[in-house]
Amino acid sequence: MRSEIKEYEAVALAAEKFVKSVAEGNSEYARTLFTDDAVLFGMLDGTLEHGSIEQFYRNVDSVGAGDNFKARIDVLAVEETVAVVRVLEEGWGGRIDFTDFLLMLKLGGEWKCVAKAYNQNSDTINTAR
Repeated sequence: MRSEIKEYEAVALAAEKFVKSVAEGNSEYARTLFTDDAVLFGMLDGTLEHGSIEQFYRNVDSVGAGDNFKARIDVLAVEETVAVVRVLEEGWGGRIDFTDFLLMLKLGGEWKCVAKAYNQNSDTINTAR
């Protein structure tokens, strides 16, 4: 059964914690969104990142978003207790564009993220790290 629009709005509001953390370079907000056992998968500058969401927190806390950072949240699907969110990021760290996919579950009446997978746009990859 398709969820009501208010659930889409609740999912988008939860995903704003992710964007706020990235924009401010402060994982504090995202830590309230992700479950403790959330996982991360993606390629950053050609190197596979996978495992604990702690890697994402370290990235956020060590690299500021940059003055020209922009983000857009798209709630792609909400089905009662599961949701998929796409977050488009431009200019993270002053140079990287990402497409993030957040898999969220409604746990205890609250939307929480259990997994983050991302793509770094190929024209922003720096292999000289």
